[in-house]
Amino acid sequence: MSTIFDLNIQVLPEHIDLLGHVNNVLYVQWMQDVATAHIEQLGLGLARYLQLKHAMVAVEHHVQYRKAAFEGEDIILRTWLDDLNTLYSFRQYVFYRPKDQSILFVGQTKWACIEIESGRPKRMSPSFTQAYQPIATDINPMDFSISYAVAEAL
Repeated sequence: MSTIFDLNIQVLPEHIDLLGHVNNVLYVQWMQDVATAHIEQLGLGLARYLQLKHAMVAVEHHVQYRKAAFEGEDIILRTWLDDLNTLYSFRQYVFYRPKDQSILFVGQTKWACIEIESGRPKRMSPSFTQAYQPIATDINPMDFSISYAVAEAL
């Protein structure tokens, strides 16, 4: 069973754009970063992908920017899997600022399984389908009173 995964970060000067807040492109990078950290925790990082000769690649993102983040702020990057079939997994993201209990960003990525050598779609192996499981229906991923952090900072 997959779980919710939190990555705690601090907004650094290099994250800030000319308007004085976190650049929008960075949120997509953070989606990638927290997803990568989560799959490493699940035992399916890049090294395992190379061994298995197939990998998950992003094919579609949906994002919604809700509030700006600023230099020095602590942010929780939260992700979880909410659906899965033989070719695709669907990952959710919520970025949260504890200081004022604000949701800054929500997003979703559709990931496809491919053969690394050919780039063609491939059914997920049992290694993938066992690790990439949706969270239990009784878990509320929007409850930030519970921390799922296992790693600090990027």
